[in-house]
Amino acid sequence: MANIKSAIKRAKTNEVRRERNAAQKSAVRTSVKKYITAVDASNKDLAVQALQEASRSLDKAVSKGLLHKNAAARKKSRLAKRLQALQA
Repeated sequence: MANIKSAIKRAKTNEVRRERNAAQKSAVRTSVKKYITAVDASNKDLAVQALQEASRSLDKAVSKGLLHKNAAARKKSRLAKRLQALQA
């Protein structure tokens, strides 16, 4: 355990940020998973709605610094490709 006051504070803030980041990453994964299950079930209406939600959560993750913008763009592209395959 740290002895210096600033190091103690730093350890506390790091822990808070770690928990917040983990929760936000989990929310992103959940929204993507909902979309994938909708596509696998061939439910087009639900898939379109879930894609919007997943894209929104990925964009939020980028703005929070959880994901790189190119990584989020790649994921969104791959998700959209699945929907196009379903509609074809």
